Amino acid sequence: MGEDLLGYARDTMAPDAKTLSATEYRWLARRLTEALSDALRVADSRGQRLTDPEEVIADA
Repeated sequence: MGEDLLGYARDTMAPDAKTLSATEYRWLARRLTEALSDALRVADSRGQRLTDPEEVIADA
């Protein structure tokens, strides 16, 4: 979904793109916010499961 939204956002921001209504821009902003929140949640979750490189060196 994030890739599709990013492509849509890039298209809407192109110099020759038609102007969207306030409702359409608000929809896009909400969807982009949701996608970014999802990406950050996943990154945070994965980061909590990774071992600290310094701990790995100390254990060796």
